[in-house]
Amino acid sequence: MPGTTLSHEQLTALRNTATHLRMESVRSTTAAGSGHPSSCCSAADIMAALFFSVMRYDPKNPKAPNSDRFVLSKGHAAPVLYAAWAEAGLFPKQDLLKLRTLHSDLEGHPTPRLPFVDMATGSLGQGLPVGVGIALNAKHVDKLDYRTYVLMGDGESVEGSVWEAVEVARQQQLDNLCAIVDVNRLGQSDPTMLQHDMESYRARWSGFGWHAVIVDGHDLPAILGAFEEAARTKHKPTVLLAKTFKGKGISFMQDQPNWHGKPVPQGAEMQKAIDELSQQLQPNGTAPVIPRPSAPSASAPTITPLPAPPYKVGDSVATREAFGVALEALGAVNPLVVALDADVKNSTYTEKFGKKFPNRFFENFIAEQSMLGSAAGLAACGKIPFAATFAAFFTRAYDFIRMAAISQSNIKLVGTHVGVSIGEDGPSQMGLEDIAMMGAQPGVTVLYPSDGTCTYRLMEIAANHKGMVYLRTGRPKSPVLYGPEERFQIGGSKVLRHSANDVLTIVAAGVTLFEALKAHDQLKAKGVSVRVIDLYGIVPIDRTTLLESASATQGRLLTVEDHYAHGGIGDAVLDAVGSEGIRVHKLAVRTIPHSGKPDELIDHYGIGTRSIVEATHHIIK
Repeated sequence: MPGTTLSHEQLTALRNTATHLRMESVRSTTAAGSGHPSSCCSAADIMAALFFSVMRYDPKNPKAPNSDRFVLSKGHAAPVLYAAWAEAGLFPKQDLLKLRTLHSDLEGHPTPRLPFVDMATGSLGQGLPVGVGIALNAKHVDKLDYRTYVLMGDGESVEGSVWEAVEVARQQQLDNLCAIVDVNRLGQSDPTMLQHDMESYRARWSGFGWHAVIVDGHDLPAILGAFEEAARTKHKPTVLLAKTFKGKGISFMQDQPNWHGKPVPQGAEMQKAIDELSQQLQPNGTAPVIPRPSAPSASAPTITPLPAPPYKVGDSVATREAFGVALEALGAVNPLVVALDADVKNSTYTEKFGKKFPNRFFENFIAEQSMLGSAAGLAACGKIPFAATFAAFFTRAYDFIRMAAISQSNIKLVGTHVGVSIGEDGPSQMGLEDIAMMGAQPGVTVLYPSDGTCTYRLMEIAANHKGMVYLRTGRPKSPVLYGPEERFQIGGSKVLRHSANDVLTIVAAGVTLFEALKAHDQLKAKGVSVRVIDLYGIVPIDRTTLLESASATQGRLLTVEDHYAHGGIGDAVLDAVGSEGIRVHKLAVRTIPHSGKPDELIDHYGIGTRSIVEATHHIIK
């Protein structure tokens, strides 16, 4: 427990533990023939202090409630993390020699396939935002006393996402969060910007409102004292700026360039490294004592079904507004639901949830990367986070989305203001690539409701679904098509218009569904029957209905979408039916759009009623 004074024997044991972590990191990376032993060696003393004196956790149960949490942001130092858990007894040390092999979960960078990893890391600059989410959960949602520790590299501290998280952590006064920067001076190809200019590091972090402590990262008493100081600091987060040396403990590697990402070669060099480290071991008879977490008195949350949608057929409501209504309703029936915003809550309607459940609503201001990382951290704590912003702004945080997908995180993303139908704000605000972005990541469910009832129902489905979900919502108001009794499902669709004489199937979603319905009526008046499908489930897709409809309409499918052509609804439909020889015709936005009125933009860019009617005549002639 922080504040405990260690005896000489206990300090000796910790020093030996740090040496063992270095040795195992060298052995495992040499066996793998790849890896980052030099980065592991610089962090070994910090890891020994954290895992064998400071952090409270159960070595046999990494997910035990109220355990202190650890995030390895510098994911390339994974071998030292694995070595720490093996040293703690979670799994046999010989398993470390399976590092980076196909049938081992000890991968080159950590993923949540391992029970002690909350979020995949390795794309640098993501650990601190995730740590913010974990700390937010303890301080504001569960109100537990666990602490969160994030180990970062000095090189990654240049990443903008780090400073987004630094700002949010200060704003939220996360005194239960402690960052550690392993300032080992050397990057991958060059020395880092500041190298060992520790005062400049301190000035930067202090200037952002953090309690900044400079410490010798190889002096265990100093490290332990710094962690004690962090635990005593109130109303602000703490950062330990640890001056270290890459390759510490190995003479031919220590503080030497060109050792990043290089294992020690088998043979004489390997033996020399192990011999040098072995000579640093000191006799002792005391094993490190791992502090245990307290047992929180928490009961399982009570979750009840969502009430019926508040809409009737013919009402007019924007799907972004229906999202806000559903989110507020979900908050009342499911205490695991939390929401995150990036200063657009009055446009996405998440403010409804925020006003009613302030302890479960987190404002990130204009920091989309930090919002996504925090959402993943909250999900790692068992929460169901809904993170919403304009769909276009998710592009800024796409690497976080990619890493969340790798982590199989249970986050729910809601993109509003999609397509040219937002109107006058222009192309910078128009989400026109979001379906392609989200659908490219394995395991991500992509939903695109067209009316308020569908949006409301899909929100409950998204909350109950285990896995990442993207919900696409629009800005303009649209008629409610479905009554409150209508049911929806992941991977579903609705056939809204059909007859025995249909010569073409039109597949649409969102605003273009209403254009397709108007086109259906115009074509019908001219004696042309077409089928109309509401494809509210894009990934996974309702292949059965698409094939049945194509078969019934002479193999003719036309897709129409308020999205760029590449990777949107058209490509999803083609992927589903193309192997059966069915031709898919696509109407989509194919140029960078312009400001204008929504209706004129829909028509101008070829996704409106006029274009659908013209395309239909061309296809069936």
